[in-house]
Amino acid sequence: MHWNWWLWGLGAVLLFWSIGAYNRVMQLRNEIAKAFAQLDDALTRRFAHGDLLLERLRERLPSEQASLDALAATQADAKAATQAVRARPYAADPVAQLAVAAAVHGAALTRLVSLVEHQAELNADPELSAAVDELKLIERQRAFSRQVFNQAVTAYNAAVRQFPTRVLMSFVGFSEARSL
Repeated sequence: MHWNWWLWGLGAVLLFWSIGAYNRVMQLRNEIAKAFAQLDDALTRRFAHGDLLLERLRERLPSEQASLDALAATQADAKAATQAVRARPYAADPVAQLAVAAAVHGAALTRLVSLVEHQAELNADPELSAAVDELKLIERQRAFSRQVFNQAVTAYNAAVRQFPTRVLMSFVGFSEARSL
């Protein structure tokens, strides 16, 4: 009879610990989603300004159509990858695809900005110059949002890796998230 109480007590402790660990990991997972929402906003603005620059430069740089088409393709890939991450920002595979697409798109945007800044007639256009400045601001905000996202992922992964939480998380199907 005495052992019965011990078993019930141990079962209650394990149950409450499991509930607490699960809730903690879910809270950290929700932090990843909130951080991605901020990053998604910056990416959406980046895409909008990229479209605006593409539109303006297609008219002004007919000799650079191949480069502009390549930028448009990288932007389409980055938009698709972002869309895939929106539903589950804690899933590793879509985030990995977004990391690659965003890096390629960022490099293409950097080349575009460099092109605008090094051509005097383009740099003299106040609207185009303002659009480039706005894009640079958006890039800084995107970098900060990416850092916040990566910090949320790091905190989540640390919680998921800890023993004995790791055992519980593998049992309920939670896996590690991926940074950008």
